[in-house]
Order: sequence, then C-alpha cells, then structure tokens
Amino acid sequence: MLLHQPRFRDPERAAKPPNLAAAMAFSPLLNPIAADAAGLALDVETPTGEVLAIDDPALLRLLAERAANGHSLTLLRSERAMTDCRPISLFSLQTARQLGEEVGAVLDKRRFRANVYLDLGTAKGFSENEFVGRRLRIGQTVVVSIVERDPRCKMITLDPDTAAPNPEILHKVTQKHDRAAGIYGAVLVEGIIRINDPVELLD
Repeated sequence: MLLHQPRFRDPERAAKPPNLAAAMAFSPLLNPIAADAAGLALDVETPTGEVLAIDDPALLRLLAERAANGHSLTLLRSERAMTDCRPISLFSLQTARQLGEEVGAVLDKRRFRANVYLDLGTAKGFSENEFVGRRLRIGQTVVVSIVERDPRCKMITLDPDTAAPNPEILHKVTQKHDRAAGIYGAVLVEGIIRINDPVELLD
C-alpha cells in the first residue's frame, strides 16, 4: 500500500474550512467546520499510474489481490476523527539528518510519516524530545500539547518511493534512541498551518 499515492481531488476545498473567516472573526479559539464529503473526496494513484477514486470497488479488489493470503479490506468513513488522543505527529529535519548520519545514508523525511515537519535551526537531532509535556503554537492559531515521544515500527525502514527496506534505521532508533523518533501531540486549538509558519513554545 505504500506505493499507492492518495491525494485530495480538490486540495483547496479539502484544506480550507468553508466557514473559516466567520469562525476566526467570532473567536480565534472556535474550531471551524471541516469541508463536506465532496470537498474531502480522495483519489489514489496506483504504482502503474492508474488513478482510482478511494471508493472505487476496483481499488479495493486491486489492494486485496496484492495482499493475498485471504486478507480483505474495508473502506470506512466517519464524521468523527478515527484517531486516538494523539492525532498529530511532529518530526524535526534535524532528527532526520542525524539518523541519516548514524546509518550512513541520506534519509527522506517522508519515511517518518509526520503531520508536521519542524526546522529547529541550529538545534541537534532529537531536540523535539524536550517539547514533551509542553504546548506549542504553530502559525497564528494552532496550539498543540505534546504528550509523548513517537514509538517507531518497521514502517520507517521502507523507502517512500520504492518500498525498499533498510532495517538499520529501526536498529539505530532502537539501539540509540529508545525506539522513538519524533513526538506526538494533541490539538488544543485548531486552525490552518502553512509552510514556514513559526513555531513557539508557550510553556
């Protein structure tokens, strides 16, 4: 599934809540409503370049055939977020760089599947660990409470473009960093995050 690339059919509608201006004018702490189902429609590009709607039965058949061994897949949609209490992951470019140096390879940050990638300037790798137990403001509005370090699994060993494995990455994370890389946060105040937004420690 790693080689199947999902994307919003209408990225602008998906990213911008329809009542954002009204919500922000009323209160910066008011969470705006999300886009409707049509605005959040997804397409998936397969490894062969075919583009299928996320709810196309042909896509489910294709994925089931690749899974083999009797596995089945079901598409679920919910009006509520299907996440736990840590729905956002943050990961610094400095941590990606340090891990690359430790394994002797340049690592694509996408391996770590973060929601937000932080550039911590001159800080060393894994500096984001110091944010656990604190609150961050990202951009003008978003506030995130950092609750724990991000425990890692085999997924970080897979190249995001080829799915080729590099087990040494997880070995180093386990051996030198308590099997954790990056941090998890809970969103306290919603809002729009943009590239190059400033990040501020609130406490």
